[in-house]
Amino acid sequence: MSNFRDSLSQLFGNPPKRVDKSKFSVELVAMHKEKKFDKARIEAIHEELAEAKKSPQKWRRRRWATLIIINLLFVVSYWLDISMLEGALTASRFVGFHMADLNSALQVMLAYKHIVLNLVIGTTTIFIMWWLLGGRTFCSWVCPYHLLAEWAEMLHEKLVAKGWAKDHPFDRRTRTWFWFIFVILAVVTGYTVYETISPTGIISRALIYGPGLALLWVGLLLLFEIFYSRRAWCRYGCPIGLTYGLVGSISPFKVQYHLKDCLHEGECRKVCLVPHVLDTVIKGKAADFDVDIGADCTRCGRCVEVCPTESLTFKFKGIGDKL
Repeated sequence: MSNFRDSLSQLFGNPPKRVDKSKFSVELVAMHKEKKFDKARIEAIHEELAEAKKSPQKWRRRRWATLIIINLLFVVSYWLDISMLEGALTASRFVGFHMADLNSALQVMLAYKHIVLNLVIGTTTIFIMWWLLGGRTFCSWVCPYHLLAEWAEMLHEKLVAKGWAKDHPFDRRTRTWFWFIFVILAVVTGYTVYETISPTGIISRALIYGPGLALLWVGLLLLFEIFYSRRAWCRYGCPIGLTYGLVGSISPFKVQYHLKDCLHEGECRKVCLVPHVLDTVIKGKAADFDVDIGADCTRCGRCVEVCPTESLTFKFKGIGDKL
């Protein structure tokens, strides 16, 4: 239960909870001590990393392909006028079955002060789907802005290496404040204010129906992330991620950390899109032998793929791990 509370706390932007080592079991203390004085660890790290670098980035390619295909389905369905995937990411129908983005649906219900049956059906479908997948899976596997932001981050890192840019982090609790602000605006104004500036919705509609002036806003966001603050919108601004993170926090599907096999080489945190969720992999911080990674995890699979010792694995509760 304490791990679940800490997971939600991180999702709302608070820093990872400080580890209370006095509550560690005798066996866990012994494991941490053994790792601290393991002189062969550094040599093992170099060997494992050399082997890991030979592996292609399969999970990233799968994720990018899935994201692109899903968004192209909307485009193809519209331009070929076929009833396969109609609408946009905010609200759609798949072969006639209603689907609605949870954050958009919440904004609509609050703004118009009534509940539409199709909206209930659509949100129920999406709720179950993202509950099963867990975390912020929507962000890394479906959201078109997330893909652009990831490419922008790659450019940002190259500019930082050349000394032409620098990352300026913000307080992650800002995203929570934005979530509440847009909820209040929807209730007070009667309009879905967030939808007018949502880069996810803007890009989705632009792909399907053609570009508009709203893409200038998206361009400004990307420039801000490239030159000033990497992945700023996803990490500090987007309320959609918070909504899906809340749903995914109770999911049976997890990324799980296994202390015993970990070399603490830190490769997972280098590639993680939300590195604060992997604080538990830092040497001496794991509160148990097996720890579920928190709700802010995007389930992108990069940490699982890059880990040289399989200390991070996908796990579906009740079925097993190493999926």
